[in-house]
Amino acid sequence: MAKDYPASPKAQHLQESKKQRLTYVLVVSALCVAFYVLGAWQNSTMPNPVADSAISRVDCDTMAQRDGSVPSFAPASENVLDFDAHHQLNLSDTESAVQQFPACPLNQSEYTPCEDRKRGRLFDRDMLIYRERHCPGKDEQIRCLIPAPPKYKNPFRWPESRDVAWFDNIPHKELSIEKAVQNWIRVEGNKFRFPGGGTMFPHGADAYIDEISKLISLSDGRIRTAIDTGCGVASFGAYLLKRNIITVSFAPRDTHEAQVQFALERGVPAILGVMGSIRLPYPSRAFDLAHCSRCLIPWGGHDGLYLAEIDRILRPGGYWIHSGPPINWKTHHNGWKRAEEDLKREQDKIEDVARSLCWNKVAEKEDLSIWQKPKNHLECADIKKKHKIPHICKSDNPDAACTRRWNPVLLHCLK
Repeated sequence: MAKDYPASPKAQHLQESKKQRLTYVLVVSALCVAFYVLGAWQNSTMPNPVADSAISRVDCDTMAQRDGSVPSFAPASENVLDFDAHHQLNLSDTESAVQQFPACPLNQSEYTPCEDRKRGRLFDRDMLIYRERHCPGKDEQIRCLIPAPPKYKNPFRWPESRDVAWFDNIPHKELSIEKAVQNWIRVEGNKFRFPGGGTMFPHGADAYIDEISKLISLSDGRIRTAIDTGCGVASFGAYLLKRNIITVSFAPRDTHEAQVQFALERGVPAILGVMGSIRLPYPSRAFDLAHCSRCLIPWGGHDGLYLAEIDRILRPGGYWIHSGPPINWKTHHNGWKRAEEDLKREQDKIEDVARSLCWNKVAEKEDLSIWQKPKNHLECADIKKKHKIPHICKSDNPDAACTRRWNPVLLHCLK
């Protein structure tokens, strides 16, 4: 192979190319430095009206800053950011328009405007319409501030509040007397104690939930939200919280006063409500589990309307748990003081409606029955063709909740 010597023409050409590139780099660098110096010199000598006006209008008292006081600022021009408030309310001009509300009498400390029992008695008792929300008109509005009970105390903090509440915050002993055998609630001095019992679980909600967990899994994360219908003092929801299941409980205001108030004092999510002629205030597929423990809802009545509502708010694959009449009626019919034929007929109706909704009964053990909503309703299209009830509005918006009322005669949705 030929070797390039320094004196050869090719070597001389390479040396000249390197010199040209080096010269080019030096020239460009010199120009950049020159332009930078020129720009810096122009900025230091030419006046800047915006900066000058800003500096001139900021009256900083350096001596005041040295002694710890706050410097004062003069009004800024339109070229400077202005942080002053230009929209001010003159309170002296509006004092006459502000209406001061007095406190209501102490006997109205539990008054709930849209749940007034006196007003409720004016409405139809069919489908529990009289226990639904009926808000007062302008002529009935009470213009005063609802007071707390006279000796109200700050509630206990969770998790202690699950088990105790101040008696003065909910001064009613009726439940502790009427439900004493069922272990709902006890009065101990100046406190209520909640042993966790219920009508169908007098040994405690924890033991009751353990029985449910033997039939379906409550710990694999598939069940995270639940709704408890006819909740009583909401012990079921209270004890589901430690299993990472958030439960919304509801019950009507009835002869037991506001049972929901006990739940709220315990720190358990709950609302006043009833399954009547209006949908539940939740969108479709909102819950993984629905629960009824002797909630006294006629599930087989009205052509299965209420079970269809549970189907609406359950997600695909969600569960419905039912305990109490008519479940296990062969064992309890004497205690319930009801005829066997009547209880059997009631359970047959529930079974028929569940079948028409394509629900699958996954478990039945003693006082517990559990159904599961299908994950895909298309799989049971043939079953739905055979069942004309319950009537489900195909063109209806399933997420419309309180705005929809069920017509008890036509059994379809009306705006």
